[in-house]
Amino acid sequence: MVKIGIVGAGKIAGVIADTVNKMNEAIDDTVVLGGIASRSLDKAKAFAEKYKVPKAFGSYQEMFESDDIDLVYIATPHSEHYENAMAALKAGKHVIVEKAFTSNAEQAKDLIKFAEEKQLLITEAIWTRYQPMRTIIRDTVESGIVGSPRLLTATLGYAIENVERIAKPELAGGALLDLGVYPLNLAVMILGRPKWVVAQGIKSKLGVDIDDCITLQFGGHGPMAILGASVTSVSDRRAVFHCEDGYIEIENVNNPESIKVYDNENKLLREAKCPTQITGYEYELIETAEAIKEGKLECVSMPHEATIYMMEMMDDIRKQLEVKYPFEENKKN
Repeated sequence: MVKIGIVGAGKIAGVIADTVNKMNEAIDDTVVLGGIASRSLDKAKAFAEKYKVPKAFGSYQEMFESDDIDLVYIATPHSEHYENAMAALKAGKHVIVEKAFTSNAEQAKDLIKFAEEKQLLITEAIWTRYQPMRTIIRDTVESGIVGSPRLLTATLGYAIENVERIAKPELAGGALLDLGVYPLNLAVMILGRPKWVVAQGIKSKLGVDIDDCITLQFGGHGPMAILGASVTSVSDRRAVFHCEDGYIEIENVNNPESIKVYDNENKLLREAKCPTQITGYEYELIETAEAIKEGKLECVSMPHEATIYMMEMMDDIRKQLEVKYPFEENKKN
């Protein structure tokens, strides 16, 4: 079994702990909880009691140095991913980092290079890459049931503009890294890598992107994708592949629940529901644990080159939106 330690005792950390507990009940002990670390020992203890975690740590480093932990799950704000992951790697731990992997591509490359030198696994926890629905969506689109895809539209939006991790530039906030990463990953997973990317957006008074519109073009004759991310409004969370003879609709772009295929007269041809799952996070945890056991340094579902590519794309988008984080400016100066 792989003993996992969670860094940060927030919402995502709770979901991961709950997932592991339910996995142990429903599947097996491939992954078990080893510890929870918070900068507040009281908060860590409360989390440990709630989720039945064996050990509570009042500092991240204390957990990194513990012999009771094999794999560290980084569930802190984007701005802390690099520092936390690097510290865990230096302590000899395998690492899984909540999306977005880092704040920028330079950090991602640095982490991956160091992990490879240390012969440790590191991977990005973007669950849509690991879930069975990825294959179902890809196979449906590639089947040609309604012809070739010509346009993908997908928007993810929640009214969370005032949430701290979103609002603060120093936390690498904004819509892109938190929400835009999902439609972007969907586009690349199914349509491949675009020839060009054009982005426009609106920034908050503090300088983070709050509404993004991103256009991707895949080759001289298409297809294209028009993607949106918003922290000021609520979207329908749907993605639609508009094809030559109909369209394919995905319910919930950041955790696909179903796929429906319609012909050119809006007649439903085929429908597939998401296979029964625990929370949806179990797939990334199982694949990571199996990769560690096999001595691999990356996961097949989210290889290092894919993580770096996505971070480079989002760096380019932020450049077009003129969004820079304070720590990037400080490093430059």
